[in-house]
Amino acid sequence: MIEYLADLHVHTVLSPCGDLIMTPQNIIQTAEAKGIDILAITDHNSAENLEVALKLAKSSTVNIIPGMEIETKEEIHLITLFSDLKAVMSFQKLVYSHLPPVDNDEEVFGPQLITDEKDQFIDRIEQLLLISTDLSLEETVAEVEKRGGIIFPAHVDKKEYSILTSLGFIPEEVNFSVLEISKFCSQIELYNKFPTAESYRLIKSSDAHYISDIAPHIKFKLKAPILSEINLAFKGDKDRKVVINK
Repeated sequence: MIEYLADLHVHTVLSPCGDLIMTPQNIIQTAEAKGIDILAITDHNSAENLEVALKLAKSSTVNIIPGMEIETKEEIHLITLFSDLKAVMSFQKLVYSHLPPVDNDEEVFGPQLITDEKDQFIDRIEQLLLISTDLSLEETVAEVEKRGGIIFPAHVDKKEYSILTSLGFIPEEVNFSVLEISKFCSQIELYNKFPTAESYRLIKSSDAHYISDIAPHIKFKLKAPILSEINLAFKGDKDRKVVINK
């Protein structure tokens, strides 16, 4: 087994709340400098900057996992991870069809920018991305699994957009292997606040919107830095492991 450091929740300039220097190239260079081996780019309800990120990562030591942070109709944020660009773009097509027709107000939310391989802004998304879809929690899980992806609740310790805060529990119909906590929360704090979460493995991610926030909060023991191995680690199968990197 090989040890890998990871950050599985990072936003680019595509997310309207992201800083303007959060371009794929800057993100990859920062991750590399911080010793991060596995990085998931997870913009809000979109994956438009992933093709460029995957291309740029080929000349680095960083392994990009295509992902997305989706908001369900219950206003719950979930992190989705996929094995390749085709799968995440298929999911994006579905998500776009379930977004309400609301234009982004850049003065309120900020721009939603698409970049090229030179980190130049080449386009913008007019549809507001920082908004809930009309997909239910159960529907979202099913659609991700249909595409061979991994899905888990984001920042479950927070007051907003958390499955535990919104529902108070994890529904039996959905099968999550891990829960994500924010960088501001410890395992003990979460278990004290939500005892029902004790049966789940916890991971921690940066939820980076600023370049300085990117950090190796996760430590894996895997055979390779790929989605199938991450899935085994989340389940604790075949000696694969995942722990919070102190």
